[in-house]
Amino acid sequence: MNIYEQMHSGNLYDPGDPELMNEQFQYLELLHQFNTLGPTEFEKRNALLKQMFAEIGEGCFITAPFYANWGGHHVHFGKGVYCNFGLTMVDDTHIYVGDYTEFGPNVTVATAGHPILPELRGEHPLQFNVPVRIGRNCWIGSGAIILPGVSIGDNTVIGAGSVVTRDIPADVVAAGNPCQVLRPIGERDRTYYFKDKKIER
Repeated sequence: MNIYEQMHSGNLYDPGDPELMNEQFQYLELLHQFNTLGPTEFEKRNALLKQMFAEIGEGCFITAPFYANWGGHHVHFGKGVYCNFGLTMVDDTHIYVGDYTEFGPNVTVATAGHPILPELRGEHPLQFNVPVRIGRNCWIGSGAIILPGVSIGDNTVIGAGSVVTRDIPADVVAAGNPCQVLRPIGERDRTYYFKDKKIER
């Protein structure tokens, strides 16, 4: 198994491998360029995102600054994904995001972890990576943290400040640390969009 296969296998590997770091820095250069563009330089932004990301659908918008360990190289976006400022994607392995999902400010999605045993984290630290999957039409609230290996189902809302340590099903509102399901999305949500604020049709 070569170093790239190790990185995506879930096994422990050396993230400081020179071959890996040489490629990683190439994508970080693209990320730096993206973050220095003006807010109305739409064509340049979109062209860079197509170079940076593994996949990016039509109509996606990412507000700078955007942070990613591999510059988005292992990130797969569907269409119409919106990301507010300060999104961090620790994309040492793959992150999948479905169509029309929205991220509030300062969300972190992490695929990388380190062993608990100090000897494996010290002078020559090892790492492991597990993919994250976020469904379609999700809303990830401000400051949420999504940890390695988590899957979030379609249409689900993750409350602001949540720490998502385990899978969350589709069609629910979930929040907290650790994040847990509060309730299903239901009939009341068809009438009220916020507290007692009614949806006018």
